Amino acid sequence: MIYKKDANFPYPILSSNTLAYEESDFTIKVSFEEDGDLYRFKIVSQLTSRFVEELLKNGEAQYLLVIQSKDTKFFPLDPLNLQVEIAKNRMSLSNRTSIQLHIVAKSDIWFEHNHELNSFYDQLKDSIVVPKFSMIGFSNIVSFEGGMKNPLDLFEKRLNPNLRSAIKFELGSECIIIHFRDEEVQFQSMTRANAFMNPYLYTGLRIALERFISNYADEDDDVVELSQMTQPEDLLDFKLYNLMTSKAVDELNVDNIDEVIERISHQIIEKYVKAVKELVAHED
Repeated sequence: MIYKKDANFPYPILSSNTLAYEESDFTIKVSFEEDGDLYRFKIVSQLTSRFVEELLKNGEAQYLLVIQSKDTKFFPLDPLNLQVEIAKNRMSLSNRTSIQLHIVAKSDIWFEHNHELNSFYDQLKDSIVVPKFSMIGFSNIVSFEGGMKNPLDLFEKRLNPNLRSAIKFELGSECIIIHFRDEEVQFQSMTRANAFMNPYLYTGLRIALERFISNYADEDDDVVELSQMTQPEDLLDFKLYNLMTSKAVDELNVDNIDEVIERISHQIIEKYVKAVKELVAHED
């Protein structure tokens, strides 16, 4: 089972959005590889709770990796080797896949010596006991879409000679579609065609992010707090959400769209400028 940020427990729980702990945090990053008949997931964990770290070190708690695709599977992990290999015939990744790391008690855990809890628990922690096999903490959710191979494939190009304008942008169900009336508008005859396309991509990203704000911002201030929102169901918005969170974008609003594009695209304008300069230099 994947736990969302608003999951409730009858005792203090460690998570990236916890209120029970003063400063502790629990987040992960996931890398994915295909190796022959195997899927390999490698986890990088950021865990700042010394209390929970000691439980893991002493064998009183363990990491449990949850991979949710068509099925939900659980994999115990060695704290010193946070990776798992899965035979491809054991799991299908054709649909959206969500990954979360749990910390589970291997014995009853007493919280009387947990000095990281907030002051609310000062008079209560002596009586808090987390039963064996119960949850102690859960990480953020890392999600992939489309069989893991191209989870952020954002653009699709289409040629339409009957288009009334030279170019048209459309936000599809899964990607940003750029319609062209003529192949020449795509710079296909030029050696740096991809770089010359970058202004189109920038415009498409801006249109998509403006809609993202319209769909998910608070009504009062037109701000999207990415760490507080639920993952979008729309696949294009889901890809944008994953791209922004992977680049540590915490907030999206009408004033910082260009800054966000700068962060989520790798020197998209700089590559265009470089291509123009090379073209001019070559003509000289």
